[in-house]
Amino acid sequence: MKTIGLLGGMSWESTIGYYRAINEGIKARLGGFHSAKIALYSVDFEPIETLQRCGDWQQMGDLLADAARKVEAAGADFLLICTNTMHKVAPRIEREISVPLLHIGDATAEALIRNGIRTVGLLGTAFTMEQDFYKGRLRDNYGLNVLIPEKQDRRLVHDVIFNELCLGRQKAESRRAYLDIIEALAKRGAEAVILGCTEIGMLVNQDDTGVRLFDTTKIHAEQAVDYALREA
Repeated sequence: MKTIGLLGGMSWESTIGYYRAINEGIKARLGGFHSAKIALYSVDFEPIETLQRCGDWQQMGDLLADAARKVEAAGADFLLICTNTMHKVAPRIEREISVPLLHIGDATAEALIRNGIRTVGLLGTAFTMEQDFYKGRLRDNYGLNVLIPEKQDRRLVHDVIFNELCLGRQKAESRRAYLDIIEALAKRGAEAVILGCTEIGMLVNQDDTGVRLFDTTKIHAEQAVDYALREA
């Protein structure tokens, strides 16, 4: 079994989901008392969130590249960044490490294509929904048509992530608002909706809606399990 490197803490609420899903996946595949071999570096999210608001992606890249080097030094055979948004600096991180980085956008796109999805809605932070580092990768590398919510809805999705979910809060009214936004994306032609922030699965899941949902935390964790157990 390979050692899985996790770059987490953004937020720690969603990193818990990664740790649980990966260990459950290893146990399901191997049985007995098996659990995952994991090297986890959990950053302090406060300075990163401040840098996000300031738009200082270069400094964020420096911080996460340093953390990624520490994960590799701890024995990781490959790396996952446990957040969608910070994949904006994935190229910077990849230049600083010698082990593979499993990109959350690639894992998600491959899952969509396996399921015959070509037009998909995207929920996430404003950075993920509005900038091109994520949806552009899905479009250019995989031929997917990516729809995002209207401007007012994007603001609501973003604010709930940072003001509630990253702080461990799940409100019924926010769940209802998210479900309305998901339905609106489906009416615009989305065959499914990506939960493109690793906290969103804390608020809504497939039992809440008839629209097909793709939870990036679960997808990324499943990819990590597959890679960890793959023969060299």
